[in-house]
Amino acid sequence: MIGRFTLPNLFLSYFLTTNNTTMQQNSNTNDMKTLSQCINKLIIDGYEVDFKVDEKGKLYSPKKDKSYPAEKIHIVNFFRFEGASDPDENAILYAIETEDGQKGTLTDAYGVYADAKVSKFIQQVEDISKKNPKPQTDPVLH
Repeated sequence: MIGRFTLPNLFLSYFLTTNNTTMQQNSNTNDMKTLSQCINKLIIDGYEVDFKVDEKGKLYSPKKDKSYPAEKIHIVNFFRFEGASDPDENAILYAIETEDGQKGTLTDAYGVYADAKVSKFIQQVEDISKKNPKPQTDPVLH
């Protein structure tokens, strides 16, 4: 626990902002504690494409059957998930927008189980954002 946040809540207490639209979670992060819950929330917010990294090392969209080099995408946000007791459960989820308006996600393990193609692609991406959580105030102190 860090302050009054547990580690998973700290990683998931961010806001995703794009084109003056804010993806906001509920007042708590119960709806985004797991990878599947977070993916479902992103789908609701329009991030519907399940991107992959192809054999050429580009981001591939099965929806348009099109590949994108790293300089043609924007990682709008990312979320890390850590298994409480099993390192096999470590994952990272990227919310991505392409230059032609596609919105979707890319999922990878991290650490020893990371996919080398995905890791290499992400390292090439220069346009990465991570939104900071809103400041929390302690009602007892204020």
